[in-house]
Formats: sequence, structure tokens, C-alpha cells
Amino acid sequence: MNEPASPSTLATPRCVVVLLTFNSVGIVRETVGAALQVSPHVLAVDSHSTDGTAELLRELGCTVLQRPFSNYSEQRNWAIAQVQADYPWQLHLDADEVLDDQAVQELRAILADDGAGHDAYMLRRRDYFMGRMLRFSGVNPWHLRLFRSGRGRCEARLYDQHFITVGATGPSGKLRGFMHDKNALTLTDWIGRHNRWSDAEAREKSGPQPAGDDVLQPRLLGDARERTRFIKQLYYRLPIGMRAISYFFYRYLLRGGFLDGKPGFYFAFFQALWFRMLVDAKIYEMQAAESATTSEKPAPTAPCATTTRPNASS
Repeated sequence: MNEPASPSTLATPRCVVVLLTFNSVGIVRETVGAALQVSPHVLAVDSHSTDGTAELLRELGCTVLQRPFSNYSEQRNWAIAQVQADYPWQLHLDADEVLDDQAVQELRAILADDGAGHDAYMLRRRDYFMGRMLRFSGVNPWHLRLFRSGRGRCEARLYDQHFITVGATGPSGKLRGFMHDKNALTLTDWIGRHNRWSDAEAREKSGPQPAGDDVLQPRLLGDARERTRFIKQLYYRLPIGMRAISYFFYRYLLRGGFLDGKPGFYFAFFQALWFRMLVDAKIYEMQAAESATTSEKPAPTAPCATTTRPNASS
């Protein structure tokens, strides 16, 4: 790990690191250890963990706020509002996202230079699955996580939320270092979490699509996140069911997931042929239920025609 921040760095609270936590006692010590190399100010928004996470966070010197969890967008934006007035910069991480040494050094240099010409920065994420780092088959590698207070928020979506810039002067910068998403879930817990996420994705895709300044826009010539959103838009134009199969071949063969060994195969399989297929099945189920409800509605009764009886005396 890097050397602790110097006293001169501690004197000025330039940045706060914000964590979202829930039953994260197995990994959060490593996450906080790296975060403290960037800033001595770490705020954890915990959703009433029952495994000792909050107690460990306080032991590590973090400020802990308790708040029930509704969805990521609402929780992140609430956290942004809590620190916006006190810190000029914010770095947002999940409980299992550990910064590597290169990212720590870059972040410290950026903060020392007050952003080095940018209002926000994107970091690359390394995914882990079944205890192994995925070099080839990870998903959504770029995420905006560092931004000047007042220049960022989390988009209003039920699933696959990204931070977006607000009134930023120019494009976001990019870091060469990584945040390592050291997924500490068992496969059973991973399946349970993705089952819940499939509900959110299916509901969102079955209703009116989010639009406007509150969501990341799909752009072929945009940044890495916007290009991914554009490709995902094309994905949902493919026939239901077939797109999940196509996604498996893309992630496992074209992206080189097979080079990640057995974890790479299982990750591609569960991401595409289980999770994405499950989303499609739930979309189909919702559409079928809506169609059945519509067909059961009685047809409107046409008004009776008024006839005039001929006058008997005529």
C-alpha cells in the first residue's frame, strides 16, 4: 500500500470518499484502507447491516450514517447531498471496490492540482468472479466516480445506474489505475442479487424509457459509457431470447472470456444465458399479462340507434 497522507494533506479536507455498505464486513476493511490513502475523510452510508459492518467502519475511522436502502440512484444522490457543502470533491465507491496503487497516486495528484483541468474523472473497473480477477470478460469497465461537488449526480434509473456530470466545463478525464470490484458474494448470493436486478431491468424496459438530462445518453461517438449504452440500445432491438444467446458468444468468444478459465465461462454463462435470459423471460411475462388484461376488458357498447316510427295517419 501507499504511504499515509502527509500532515499538510490532512489539513485541508479537499475530498470525501463516500461508500455504500450493507453486510460488507468481509471486504470493507480493504476498501477503506485504500480509500484512506486518497482522503482521511470517509463517509459510509450503511443500510442497517447486521454483520458488524457499521462497527468495523467506525473502528477504521469512518463516519457512518444509517439509511434504509430503496435503490442505488436514490441512495447515492442522498449521499451526495450530505457532503456537498463541506467538501469540494467527492469520490464514490461501492463497499467492495478497492483502488489499486496507481489509482490512489493519480487521485492524490489530481486533488492536489484541484482537478488538473477537469470537473470529473472516470475510473476503470476490474470485475472479480468466484475469487478470480476477470481480465477479459468483465462488464461496463468505465465508471465516473470522482467529481467536483455540484458537478455530478447519479442518473435516475432502476438498474445499471451511472454517475453523470452536471454543468461540467469540458469532458471528463480518465485515470489509468483501476478500482477492483472484489465481489465477495457466494454464487448463491450473486444469483439472488441478480434475480432482484432482473426485476428492475424488466420493469424499466417494459415501461417508458428514461430520457433527458437525468440519464446517461446513448451516443456512438460519446465516451466509453455512452458507447456502451448505445450498444445496449441496439441489443434490445434484437429478438427476445436470441439476444441473450448472442451476448454469450460476444462475451465469451469475441471478448476473450475463455481466457479467464472456468470462472470466465461461468461468468459469461450466468451473465448472458441466465441473467439476460431471465430479464427477457420477465419482459415476456409482463407483456403477456398486459395482453391478457387488455383482452379481458369488455368491448365498449355502441349506443342504440334511434328509429322514427312512421306516422299512422300519413
